[in-house]
Amino acid sequence: MSSSVLISGATIADGTSSDILVVDGLIAKVGKVSDKTDRVIDATGLLALPGLIDLHTHLREPGFEQSETVLTGSQAAAKGGFTTVFPMANTSPVADNASVVELEQSRGIEAGYVQVQPIGAVTAGLLGTHLADLRGMADSRARVRVFSDDGKCVHDPLVMRRALEYVLAFDGVIAQHAQEPRLTEQAQMNEGEIASRLGLAGWPAIAEETIIARDVLIAESVGAALHVCHLSTAGSVDIVRWAKARGIRVTAEVTPHHLLLTEDLAVSYDARYKVNPPLRRQEDVLAVRAGLADGTIDIVATDHAPHPSEDKECEWDVAAFGMVGLESALSIVQQTMVESGQLSWADVVRVMSSMPARIGRLPWSGLAAGAPASITLVDPTARSVFSVDHLAGKSQNSPYFGRELPGRVVHTMFNGYLTVENGQLVDAETVASAARLRVAAGLVRGLNEERHDG
Repeated sequence: MSSSVLISGATIADGTSSDILVVDGLIAKVGKVSDKTDRVIDATGLLALPGLIDLHTHLREPGFEQSETVLTGSQAAAKGGFTTVFPMANTSPVADNASVVELEQSRGIEAGYVQVQPIGAVTAGLLGTHLADLRGMADSRARVRVFSDDGKCVHDPLVMRRALEYVLAFDGVIAQHAQEPRLTEQAQMNEGEIASRLGLAGWPAIAEETIIARDVLIAESVGAALHVCHLSTAGSVDIVRWAKARGIRVTAEVTPHHLLLTEDLAVSYDARYKVNPPLRRQEDVLAVRAGLADGTIDIVATDHAPHPSEDKECEWDVAAFGMVGLESALSIVQQTMVESGQLSWADVVRVMSSMPARIGRLPWSGLAAGAPASITLVDPTARSVFSVDHLAGKSQNSPYFGRELPGRVVHTMFNGYLTVENGQLVDAETVASAARLRVAAGLVRGLNEERHDG
């Protein structure tokens, strides 16, 4: 049975006003629409963006369900305007084989809030010594194309070189967590005067920069695609800028928290601000903003890292690293980059939708006729004080509580059905039922389409 939805009077990222007609999960028309439809969504005053894509998130399932599950992480993503997420491989068991990545993807399909596209481990068990079953994951139903040991660095240069060589056969990507382990033993926060004053072991910028410098040279020698995870220092921006000018196949991401927060917050000893890589100096914040603005840094990725309260409400030196960020990411980008004039909303589409899809080797058509109707409707004029009520995941380790943030995700549509309506999650059974209908019709994006592999 055919279904149709009219999104009426939305503002597109280029500033023009338009209707968007959705029929059976696909965008049928963008422009003036006079057709009668089953439902009309009044989008007057709302900004219509292609569904956001997060290339770096942690859903914790399997193994750490006390922190997050595929369902709750998918709900957090939808609440933040995301329609696709790439969960990292540091689960238990590790996502280093076809069975685990297929499990993650199938749980995402069952939940129905977003497309869950797993990232596979680079090395077996994240141990850094032997390559994981990269080909098995690439050929699996999950069709993995991005591999990372995130949380750990592939620190052996020979292993890194072999991984880059191996993924050339299917145009895969190695996403590196750039952290030289010998330089960060027992490290707790950014190295500098504040760390010394607080008596916390320092985390030097060169621990990140030396790995990036090494890896771009290895990638150049191999001709493979390297992606730098959560870049955080001014020196790292300079290295990536140099590598791109040299023609090396390197892309990079920055997190929302590294666009806004600085090491000064550690003075509170509040472990919500403890993260890997650590919050850096104000000079680094300005450098990564400039790098994102000029295209040196390709995308924004959340590194959404949920933890139970007992792992964060404790002494700083024993607390877990990480912050949740899916629900707040778009607001932080609006505040730091759009309101400062460094990015336009069209640029936001690039760094939070089209480029993540390209790096992740997924098809992407934006808000074009024939594309899957994955759409985020945002009120950019809204402002609110961020609180636990904004969160939809299981964990509450957000660094933004008490801050006034701009923007509000009003509706999120995934494959033609709403997952968020008027700022609230649509209930799980309704979403799961709609997802089953889309699967039956062969309209689940990424499972029944050819990939973008170039």
